[in-house]
Amino acid sequence: MNRDSLYATESTKDNNQFVKDLTAIATRKGFTVHNRETMDMARSFKSHGIDTREDFDLHMIQVCKPEKAAKSLQANPERAVLMPKFIMTFSRNGRTQIRFLHYDAETIRAIVDDDDFPAALAGTYETIISMIEEAR
Repeated sequence: MNRDSLYATESTKDNNQFVKDLTAIATRKGFTVHNRETMDMARSFKSHGIDTREDFDLHMIQVCKPEKAAKSLQANPERAVLMPKFIMTFSRNGRTQIRFLHYDAETIRAIVDDDDFPAALAGTYETIISMIEEAR
């Protein structure tokens, strides 16, 4: 059974405030936001000369726990394919929509032949979801 999952929720906070709150929570829990300068896709597209609608406010937030990631990737570089973790946020109908794609242990094992990684990655996914819930 494939249990890959899209975690979807929303917040009454505006997108910018949600991103600020999530970043603060992530930092407190030892995570970093790798792409602070480029997560705002309207700004990113504009830097490439591409205009977007004024109300376009998609943020692609990459979170990482560098100490854990460094150890994990040194143990098995194949894990890298599943290491980038992105939380997507955007506005719809006056609310901030939040999306996070994560995988079940069976899928992780199928992608990376590694006995330890599925449980460790599942724990990280749970932590990220709890950070989103706290920031909402």
